[in-house]
Formats: sequence, C-alpha cells, structure tokens
Amino acid sequence: MSDNKAYHIIAEARRYKEEREKGYREQALKLYPWICGRCSREFDHKNLRELTVHHVNHDHDHNPPDGSNWELLCLYCHDNEHQRFEEHVRYGGKATSAGKAPVATFNPFADLKNLMKKD
Repeated sequence: MSDNKAYHIIAEARRYKEEREKGYREQALKLYPWICGRCSREFDHKNLRELTVHHVNHDHDHNPPDGSNWELLCLYCHDNEHQRFEEHVRYGGKATSAGKAPVATFNPFADLKNLMKKD
C-alpha cells in the first residue's frame, strides 16, 4: 500500500469520525456517564451499543448542544419509556392541572392502633 493511499484512508476515517461525533448520540456519550438513567446499569466499550439517547420531550429534532433534552437509557428502559408515552398519548393521562398525578387519599393503617388493641 502506498503512503499516499494510506494517508487518504486515514484522513477519510478521521473526517468520518469528526462528522459522526457531531451527531447527538456521540455528543451525549461525551456529556454523560455511561449509565442508564433509569435502572443505573453501567456500560463500557463492549456493550455501549445497548445504551441509547432518549429525547426527554420526545422531539428528535430538538438537540440542544448542552444535552438538556437527552438522557442515556439502556435499550429496555428506552423501550419502556416510549411505550409509556404511547399509552399516555393513546389513552390520556390522569394528571391534574398542576401536571402531577392525583394524590392517594386511602390510608390502610389509619385505624391500626385500635385494631391492634387487645380486648
């Protein structure tokens, strides 16, 4: 292999790497530790392909360079998150106007003290 051909191959590989790193996945992998944001599973170079970038607001075109719309999730947690979102869209949420789920009011231990008294 001639030196000139090897130079071009290396230069092309470097350009390809630089172009790829401009993508949001590569940016997110540089910004965040390689840990799933839900289940805390840790990743290394061997299994990094199983770590995905989730768009928090579900808008894949919203990719701020500070990573504020991204979180790293493993394949399983990412699938679960999208399934939950689809169910929310399809069946609606039970959220209140404040954006939070209704607070449970039932207290199974409310009368426990009286129940524990021996007659």
